This record gives sequence, structure tokens and C-alpha cells, in this order.
Amino acid sequence: MQQPGGQAENADQIAYWNGPSGQRWADRHAVQEKLLGPIADVLIERAKPKPGERVLDVGCGSGATTFAFAKAVAPDGFALGLDVSAPMLAQARSLAPKDLPLDFVLADATVYPFEPASFDLLASRFGVMFFADPIASFTNLQRALKPTGRLAFACWREPKENPWMMAPLMAVYKHVPKMPPVGPEEPGPFAFASEERVTRILKGAGFVDIAMEPHNLAMDIAIGGGLDAAVEGSLQIGPASRALQGHPPETYAAAEAAIRDMLAPFQKGQSVELQGAIWIVTAKAA
Repeated sequence: MQQPGGQAENADQIAYWNGPSGQRWADRHAVQEKLLGPIADVLIERAKPKPGERVLDVGCGSGATTFAFAKAVAPDGFALGLDVSAPMLAQARSLAPKDLPLDFVLADATVYPFEPASFDLLASRFGVMFFADPIASFTNLQRALKPTGRLAFACWREPKENPWMMAPLMAVYKHVPKMPPVGPEEPGPFAFASEERVTRILKGAGFVDIAMEPHNLAMDIAIGGGLDAAVEGSLQIGPASRALQGHPPETYAAAEAAIRDMLAPFQKGQSVELQGAIWIVTAKAA
């Protein structure tokens, strides 16, 4: 499968999102969008895309946010979705409405040669926390914005504030060794949890008027499918899934039972809700 070229330091992330994990995300795009769709709504409300604007959607995945931005700026605007994952971009291209002004590019945002000052809005839903050198990445992205341009993205807050991801992992850790700890400034889902770090990165890349708004959400990890669906989702993607990679079937089965026992008290009807916590980050290009 084709993989994009990119900054050498981003090679591990590019390989990850083009391997089995990226394919699982692509395969689960419909259910994941039900889970993360409310976050896209919050992001778009804060980003305020306007008809006629050009939007750059970084880490667009299977394209749902790009579709939404393109709809908001149509008919005279344009949305470009960028991602390093070939499996997810294949989904995006196949699902893209034919009447919307949009396109996709398989590329590393750190080094992609954007036309300078060509976008009004830089946006992302969980697509910017994986850069090895985020100041370099955001510097390249900032150049793509017009002087009047702006930024709006969503990122996760601290792991302890996101039990919807971490509680299944803790259940799995009853049966497998803990994964090596990820440093607070290493690429990963929680790499932008620190308000101080995000502000430092964006200032270093030339952004101004930086603001970070906390939002708390109830995450139905069953997506209306009951306890079985919640357990299945925890085993297919996310930190619990990564912790179980390479372990034998009996360990997997024990971990699955542990996740089920942990999640059962949170079941209400067909929902299994745990807390999620995000930042909505906004800034201006200059």
C-alpha cells in the first residue's frame, strides 16, 4: 500500500497509521463517527467556517470533518483533507459527496509544500498530536494560512480525565504487563494535554491570540449497541487494543472478561457512558 513521504522523525507514526491499526480505524469509521461526531460539532461551531473560505483539515481520517467543512464553505469555498493514512483516505475518497468542493491529499503536514497564504482556516479533530517536532509542523501549517487566517482544533486532555479510554486499559493491565510509558511530549493521543505545552508550541510556530477551552463530554462507547459493542470497541482500537497486541488467545479472553466486568456498572439500556475531556484550541495566524 502506498505510504506518504514525510519527516524522518514521523516515520513510526506514518507506519502505524498505514498498518493494521490504520486499517482498523478505516473499517470502524462509521461507528467511530457516531462516537466522535459530537466533538466535530463543537469544533465546527468554534471554528466558524464561512461560505467562500478555504479550509485545511489536518489528520482528516475518513473524511467526515472535511465533508462538514466543505458543506459549510460551499459553493464557492474549498476544503482540503490531509492525512498520512492511506486506508483512511481511501475511505474518505469513496464516501465523499460528489457535489461538495473538496479534495484529499496523502501527505505529512510537517513537510508538505502548501501554497503559502492559501487557506483561511486550519482545523483538526485529533489529528495534530502525533508530530515528532510539533513546532516545525505548525510552522509549516502556519505558512499555509493567510495573514488573516485562524486555527481551531480539538485534542484530548489528561488521561485521568478520559476514563472512556483509560478504564478499559486498566482492566487489561490485570492480565498483561504495562506498556512502556509515553513521555508527556512524545507523539500520542495525550501529547497536547498540557495547556502550557500547546501554548508554547503555537507561539513557537508564530500563532497569536491562543485560547484553550475545556469541554467535558459523555462518551457512549457502546454507541447504542449495548455492553457487547462497548467491549468489542475497546478491544479493536485504542490503548487497551494496543496493550493486547501479541498476547495469546487465553490472555485476550481473560482481558475481554475483565473489560466486560469493569464496564457493566456503566451500562444504561443500550448505552455505556464514560467521561471524555477535550480542549478546543483556537488561535490566529498573525
